[in-house]
Amino acid sequence: MPTGIAIHQFASLQAGPRLIILGAVHGNEVCGTLAIRRLMTDIEQGRLILTRGHLTLVPITNPLAFQLKRRHGDRNLNRNMRESATPQDFEDHLANVLCPLLKAHDVLLDLHSFHTPGTPFALIGPSNNHGEIEPFTRAHEEEALALALGVSRFVEGWLETYAQGVKDRQARGAEANIDYGVGTTETMRRYGGIAITLECGQHEEDAAPQIAYQAILNTLHHLNMIRDAAPPAPAAAREVIRLYRVIDRLHPDDTFSRAWQSFESVQYGDLIAHRHDGTALIADRDGWIVFPNPNAQVNQEWFYLAEKSSRLNQG
Repeated sequence: MPTGIAIHQFASLQAGPRLIILGAVHGNEVCGTLAIRRLMTDIEQGRLILTRGHLTLVPITNPLAFQLKRRHGDRNLNRNMRESATPQDFEDHLANVLCPLLKAHDVLLDLHSFHTPGTPFALIGPSNNHGEIEPFTRAHEEEALALALGVSRFVEGWLETYAQGVKDRQARGAEANIDYGVGTTETMRRYGGIAITLECGQHEEDAAPQIAYQAILNTLHHLNMIRDAAPPAPAAAREVIRLYRVIDRLHPDDTFSRAWQSFESVQYGDLIAHRHDGTALIADRDGWIVFPNPNAQVNQEWFYLAEKSSRLNQG
């Protein structure tokens, strides 16, 4: 059992943003780990110079999950992240280290990958709002960062959708609470910062570490923390998608109608899956299926439904 995590920090003598970059929040998603280690070598060997601000790098955020080569250790850190006075599992202890660390920073870039083939994308937070679920006042700053990362697909609606999923679980008597949708980026926003989760590609895809590495460089450029090449231009062609519903797996024999890929388009009336009792799950509108997981556990998210969003419109 790991007894700590490695945290690497680089500080310029000039004041500036405090940026933290995480890899392997999920232990089988190593593209961020590889990209962060590459960046550390570049800095240590003088190929990259931090001109202002403070940079914190955590190449392996969940060392137990990384050691086990699976998504989580005792549980999914990125679904229930909070400080605990009485930690019960490894991720509780880990969150007690990570939450104060996030609180000490202004910007978070969290690097992930996904298990089915697909196009890299950035998960962004909500529009500015004063609601109860995820109040936010820095959407324009977060959107500008997302547009600079080097991807053209953007996804919103995570916590709002998950909150409804929690209500659905509670209605059928399953254990659930609203914090179960809160991960690294939601925690960062609660502390007043901005945060992006970048999904860099399929887990084993050779291009994923390069996408992660380029996104790190683009972030440093965007925040004016390095002076090297020209800052990245904002993404021109943009596909913006809003999650609106999460569907849980309710039985081990719940099955997809076919092998769906994430962000595969669906049309109203398309058959997506069958419950174990034969009940058909049908697309209720045109849109996309997102994060389909044929190995989902019972009472855990099985797939998401999404529709077109009007955010990040090019005027």
